[in-house]
Amino acid sequence: MRRRPTVVEADGRRAPGPVRERLPRQIWILVVAAFLIAIGFGIVAPTLPVFVRSFDVGVTAVSLAVSIFALSRLVFAPLGGRFVTRYGELPVYLGGLAVLSLSTAGCGFAAEYWQLLVLRVLAGIGSTMFTVSALSMLIGFAPETMRGRATGLWATGFLLGNIVGPLVGGALLVVSLRAAFLVYAVVLLVVVGASALLLRPGRGHVELGVETPPARFRDAFGHSAYRAALVASFANGWAVFGVRIALVPLLVVEVLGRSESWAGVALAVFAVGNAATLTVTGRIADRIGRRPPMLVGLAVSGITTACLGMIDSAPLFLVVSLLAGAGSGLVNPPMNAAVADVIGSGARGGSVLAGFQMAADMGAIIGPVVAGALAESAGYSSAFAVTGAVALVALVFWIRAPETLVRRTAEEADPPTATVEVEREVPPAGKVRGERI
Repeated sequence: MRRRPTVVEADGRRAPGPVRERLPRQIWILVVAAFLIAIGFGIVAPTLPVFVRSFDVGVTAVSLAVSIFALSRLVFAPLGGRFVTRYGELPVYLGGLAVLSLSTAGCGFAAEYWQLLVLRVLAGIGSTMFTVSALSMLIGFAPETMRGRATGLWATGFLLGNIVGPLVGGALLVVSLRAAFLVYAVVLLVVVGASALLLRPGRGHVELGVETPPARFRDAFGHSAYRAALVASFANGWAVFGVRIALVPLLVVEVLGRSESWAGVALAVFAVGNAATLTVTGRIADRIGRRPPMLVGLAVSGITTACLGMIDSAPLFLVVSLLAGAGSGLVNPPMNAAVADVIGSGARGGSVLAGFQMAADMGAIIGPVVAGALAESAGYSSAFAVTGAVALVALVFWIRAPETLVRRTAEEADPPTATVEVEREVPPAGKVRGERI
């Protein structure tokens, strides 16, 4: 556990002994909730395509039922951000999970294909509501010096849930096509009840959004670090949530000549590399800054992703997949922490976080389409080369971006009446201001 600098009293005396920094319990509650939500999502993932086909529709209709969820998230994200700013994080978080739970349960009872599409749109709206509000709470509850670690743990919760979920979902397929939806709905209701009881500000915690006005997207976009985070989020969505899921299984079967099970192994190896670096990267981002792990992660991710399409050896493909996963794990925590730094402590950043989420969703939607077209016309090597190039474009933005982590000396750490001037390129409120600490 990293120690905070020695606290200095107002009269100049040092408080006795160092103080241990610990993540608030609310962070751990959000991490466990993310794990359970991801398990439920993973339960539904292997079931959904088979379930849609049971309505006697074609492959295109199946794809529409899958992609309409992401499209709904993208369209509703700006309104979801406004909800967070107006009504607060916890009400929107609970409301989003409730909408997702009810719409998922409704999918289990859908009698016609059009009903399923409507319910998937509602599920996307609920997903956006809880995602934006959860990240906003994560930023608000996490100490400023531990944002990287907090976001890393949160991402790890989602990742581990996505690994466990499909195993459970595959078992439920034997029971019933509709069972997975009902189980996911129950899991979400449990998370809603537990979160309503436990996600409250603790002693000494400042109510989110009280001290400063809401952060505006226009002001945040003026900060080059936020623009770099948007490009990196787009690249991450393109490669990790889009191309990796859509094209890696096809490449393994059609180019490497392996069975479908090998595709699952390749995705699992990527997840292992990702999980191995997520929590460690959070600590690094809090200790030395956001830029160093971002620069290394984007470089590793871009180069290894580009190489995937040029490999004809299955064992080597797994090794490079492991490195690509590690590169992705280096990117996520510092990227989220940098966005939190731009928003600032005590401010609600609903619209800022919504824009950040939209960038990833756009990448996840556009990436598979562009890469798929390239794979058909020019081969898989071109598709993965372009995907890697997108990450390297994000690297260029981060090379030009400033460091957002504010470092304080022991004499500046926690005196009750001290004011520290923090110069930012374009602060969230649109001007440079002193921060009370």
